[in-house]
Amino acid sequence: MPAQQSRDYFASRPRGSQLSAAVSHQSRPASREQLEADMAKLDEQYPEGETIPMPETWGGYRIVPEEIQFWHGRPSRLHDRFRYIRDGGEWARERLAP
Repeated sequence: MPAQQSRDYFASRPRGSQLSAAVSHQSRPASREQLEADMAKLDEQYPEGETIPMPETWGGYRIVPEEIQFWHGRPSRLHDRFRYIRDGGEWARERLAP
């Protein structure tokens, strides 16, 4: 997604979510104590009302599906399965054999 759209979305998130995103280096080993200390330091650095800058590593993807399937299991094993296909701005639905 474009950088400005990511910044706008980041700014719309709750303050705690912004702080957490800024101190968390996802999937890296971390101690609870260090995360909490980093968050407290950042909270002090950016008091309530000040803008917390979006981390350079933070962003997102915009996924626009063209087709989606849903499956719902039933006790009889004659399950429900539906396919939704985007046709322009509308969605068409059809039942599929399970």
